[in-house]
Amino acid sequence: MITGKALKKPISVRFIQWTGENLLDVIRFTGQNASAMDYKWEDYEDLVERDGLKIFSLEGKHKAKIGDFILEGVNSENWVVDKDIFKKTYDILDNKGEIKDE
Repeated sequence: MITGKALKKPISVRFIQWTGENLLDVIRFTGQNASAMDYKWEDYEDLVERDGLKIFSLEGKHKAKIGDFILEGVNSENWVVDKDIFKKTYDILDNKGEIKDE
């Protein structure tokens, strides 16, 4: 068995924050249009309000809480990150790719 230490490569990822008011933006960001298309839009909004926003990741379904961040990786995969964890582990970049001042 090979053991050792590794440092994760610094790769930028795209993100959107779930506010509870930006459902259409989140659906477009994640490309989850297919699941939304099974419903009339108003019914889908009611479903999300009742059952929560579910994001489909490589590991299965994850529920996003209001304030959580939904990220997109290098292979267009999505995952949910708690807002406090996001703030501790990610720096937001400006349009030049440089770290924004907080």
